[in-house]
Amino acid sequence: MSAEDREPGPGEYRARGSIIRKMVPGDVLASAPEAREVAEAEGRRLQFDFFDDEAVLRLLRLRHLDEAKLRSSGMKLGIPAAVALFALFAYWGSYARYWEDPKSQTLYYAAAGAVVALIILLYVVSLTRHWGNRARQKVRARAAAYRKIAHTATRAGVSLPDFYPHYGPYPFAANFHADAEDLELPDKANS
Repeated sequence: MSAEDREPGPGEYRARGSIIRKMVPGDVLASAPEAREVAEAEGRRLQFDFFDDEAVLRLLRLRHLDEAKLRSSGMKLGIPAAVALFALFAYWGSYARYWEDPKSQTLYYAAAGAVVALIILLYVVSLTRHWGNRARQKVRARAAAYRKIAHTATRAGVSLPDFYPHYGPYPFAANFHADAEDLELPDKANS
C-alpha cells in the first residue's frame, strides 16, 4: 500500500493528485502580520474563520472532494466522447469520404453533426451542473482565499511547504454565495 492509498490522518488532507499533505496550523500563518490582515479581511468577506484549524482542514478536504468529483465527471464524459469522435473521423477518412455517394455523404455529415452537437450539449450541461453548484462555489471561494493567505504568509517570510495548499487559482466558478448551504464531509461509516 502506497502512502497515497491510505486515509488522511489527523491534520492531513488530500491535495491535488491525491497526495496526502499535512495542514499548516493557523497560528503559523498568523505569525505574519500581512497574512493575518488578509485572513481577517477574507474571513469577514467569506464568513469563515481561517485560523480555526478544524474548519480549514474540513475546507481542504471538501476542496479535494470537489476536484475529484469534477475529474470523475470529466472522465465519464470525456472518454466516450473521444471514442465517438475518433470513430466518426475514422469512418469519414476511410470510407465516407471516398466511397459514399453524395446523398449518403450528406446523411453522414448530418448524423456526425448531430453526434457532435449532442457531445457539446452534454459538456455544457455537465459543466453547468458542476461549476454552477453554489455550495461548491462557496467552498472554492474559501479555498482560493486560503491559498491567497498562504501565499501572503510565504512572501512575508513564513516557511511553508512548496505549493501549499496545492490547489490552483480559480479564475471562474469560485463565487461566494452567503445564502448557499455549507457542504458536509461524507460519513465514512456509510460509504
